[in-house]
Amino acid sequence: AQPLIVAGRQIKSRAEIALIQTAMDASLEVQKAVHAGLRPGISTTEVSAFVNAAHRALGLDPLFVAVQFGEATAYPHGVPYPQTLSQGDMVLVDLGGTLQGYRSDITRTYVFGTPTARQSALWYLEQRAQAAAFAAARIGAPCADVDAAARNTLTDAGFGPGYAVPGLPHRTGHGLGLDIHEEPYIVAGNSTLLAPGMCFSIEPMLCVYGECGVRLEDIVWMSE
Repeated sequence: AQPLIVAGRQIKSRAEIALIQTAMDASLEVQKAVHAGLRPGISTTEVSAFVNAAHRALGLDPLFVAVQFGEATAYPHGVPYPQTLSQGDMVLVDLGGTLQGYRSDITRTYVFGTPTARQSALWYLEQRAQAAAFAAARIGAPCADVDAAARNTLTDAGFGPGYAVPGLPHRTGHGLGLDIHEEPYIVAGNSTLLAPGMCFSIEPMLCVYGECGVRLEDIVWMSE
């Protein structure tokens, strides 16, 4: 039944998009509150607990939260130990909530304090990769083209190639709706054509193991 389920889910109605947008707006406010509340010595565990409480306060059920500081930001799925925040650390906060069954998912990355030239260079490269993927997301384009646009930006800057690190070791995005990960998947080899109503993330993370990582994640809705 998977083809039938995919066909029904990956094209969102206006009502579904309104729920996802409301959830995303709330989660963006949580991101802003995290940024405003950071202080030296705060732990990733404390920030995670705040994120869950903030989602509840805004009327969402907490779905997930991943908070990483410093070198731990280099790993797409985090590390199995907490970190404490210091001046100059890269900060990565990935979070989401649920509103009437529909998900939000948003990642922000920034430096706590004054960024170094290297941190700034990596951050702006990630921003360019994300912008390239946004530009490639057009009605009728295959999902693979969106992934390629982001990946090629990083490769042209000397990262990768392909899924090699330092670079982008995972897909550029995934569908969002009743599941946190659903079709369409923004990944190499996916020839699915973008159509009105599709809703998916663009998050081409730049991973530099032993140093830091940068992920900017926003959700795209394909309108007519």
